Amino acid sequence: MKIMVINGPNINMLGIREPDVYGNTGYRQLEKMIEDHAAERGCEAVVLQSNGEGEIIDFIHHALANFDGIVINPGAYTHYSYAILDALKAVNLPAVEVHISNIHKREEFRHKSVTAAGCVGQICGLGLRGYLLAIDYLLGEVKTDE
Repeated sequence: MKIMVINGPNINMLGIREPDVYGNTGYRQLEKMIEDHAAERGCEAVVLQSNGEGEIIDFIHHALANFDGIVINPGAYTHYSYAILDALKAVNLPAVEVHISNIHKREEFRHKSVTAAGCVGQICGLGLRGYLLAIDYLLGEVKTDE
């Protein structure tokens, strides 16, 4: 099984950006944690990051026919990117939306996710562990033709 993990704007600044909200773990450490977790479970995780909406959409499009599922943290695009929502719906792959912080305990504008409607579920507020839980969910739910 192959899972694409997509991180949106500013996730590359983990460990630097608002450590009281996002923690002290750096982005490279997150990548390694995800890749190691997937490998331990016999699957491959490809971790990608972009600060640009169009590139995130291109990642999603590339997932079609190349990946079995998607884990996505759209960052701020969560709250207003109908284009990312449309891309998730277009590829029709099982996707789990992840947020490091609990978006429902933060500023009002963060409470609404437009991209979650293109996902089978959302994990928020569990820190970096949310990515690992999303992978575990996909591994348990997605059946491949292998």
